[in-house]
This record gives sequence, structure tokens and C-alpha cells, in this order.
Amino acid sequence: MGLLFPTSGTAQVLGKPAGDIEAKNRISYLPESPYFYEHMSGAECLDFYCRLFRMNGAQRKAKVGELLEQVGLAEDGNRALRQYSKGMLQRIGIAQALINDPELLFFDEPTSGLDPIAHKDIQDLILSLKDRGKTVFLSSHQLSDVETVCDRVAIINRGELVKLGTLDDLLHAGRTVVNVFKPNAEFTKLVKSLAEDVAPDGELVRVYADSEENVYKILDLVRGNGTLVSVVPQRQTLEDLFVEIVREVRK
Repeated sequence: MGLLFPTSGTAQVLGKPAGDIEAKNRISYLPESPYFYEHMSGAECLDFYCRLFRMNGAQRKAKVGELLEQVGLAEDGNRALRQYSKGMLQRIGIAQALINDPELLFFDEPTSGLDPIAHKDIQDLILSLKDRGKTVFLSSHQLSDVETVCDRVAIINRGELVKLGTLDDLLHAGRTVVNVFKPNAEFTKLVKSLAEDVAPDGELVRVYADSEENVYKILDLVRGNGTLVSVVPQRQTLEDLFVEIVREVRK
């Protein structure tokens, strides 16, 4: 963005040195708390930003209508921004970030402080950008968002990159829960040697296994000794991984 300058090293963005004008024309940015002129309507706000890209009147009119439609604000384009909710303002922010049809977008905490409906709307918008072939660089402390929308994840702790990879690479499989209905005493006795934990819940017994091998052994044991209800694999969450890494680094 040209706001900070490196003390050492080099970086490339879209195959160009960071800060290159040609590369900047192909990227866009949405800050955590964007500020807009509240007296403007949504359409006027976008028209203002289109002028910065030196679009003529016909181009601006077409682009504003297209962007309002994309972010779900076609019916609210003539309302003053002061009447917009925070979620609607975030959508206007995303719309202005799309004016130059960028290949790469940087979003900083785009769902911060939103209600659940607005939160889901922004998630869906980001996923739709991904489906259109855009690359979205998402900076967020909302780890559930990261897990929902991202393909690759980087974890930074105190300014240092400590983990980088795809979600499948980073998140290992957790334990598996085998739910058994009305198991007999024989099952309850034998399963303890195979299970990490056994948790009775009324007539249902939840058996927790920490390996695939033990899951199959437990399933063999169920036959004739109870009724299998379900087998539920559990995967480590990104939040689990983040807490694990940060605690390890701080030791």
C-alpha cells in the first residue's frame, strides 16, 4: 500500500516488486473500519470512487449499478449512508474495493462487530469472490471465518510467521465418537481397553477412540452387543491449533 517501507529483504505482489504501480492497479483494500461521507447515498459514494478511476458518466452509472447488485444493495443505493447498518457499510466497502476489478483483495477484519446475519452475508460475499477467481487475503482474529472461507492459512505470533499451510495440512484429525444405543454389560466391560473415554448418556453410550484401528475394533465389538447409532469423526479446529501454537511459543 506504500504506507510502510521495509528495513530489509524483498517482497513480490502478483509477480512484481511490492509497491510497483502496475501491481497496485490490480489490487484493492478494505480496512477494518472504513470511513465514508455519511451525507452521500450508497450510489453517490460508489460514483465518487469511480471518478477516482477516471471513469466517464456512462461507465460510472453502469459500474455503480453492477456493484450494488453484486453486494446485495440494489434496493438501498439511494439511501444515505448514515441510515446504513454496519453490515451494509461493510458491503459498500467491499463494493468500492471491486471497482477496478482487482485480482487480489486485502480485507482487514471484514466481519468484526457484525450481527450473525450480516456476518454470514459477508462470508458469502467473500466466497463468491473466490468462486469468481479472485484472491482474497483475509486478516482476521475470527478464526471460524478463516476456517470457513480460506484455503491457506498463516499464523503470526508477535510479528513472526509460525505456521503456514492448507487447512488439511495444518489441522490433524481428532478423535472419533462412536454412539451406541443400549449396549450390554459385555460391551461396556470390553470397550474400555479400546476407548480413550466412555461416557454414558441415558440409554446411549458415547465411546471416544483416538485411532482408526480402535474405531474398527469398537465397531466389531458393537455387533451383537448393542445398536450402532452413529460414527462421528472430530477434527481439530483452527482455534485449537492457534491456542496450542501460541502457548508453545510463550513457554
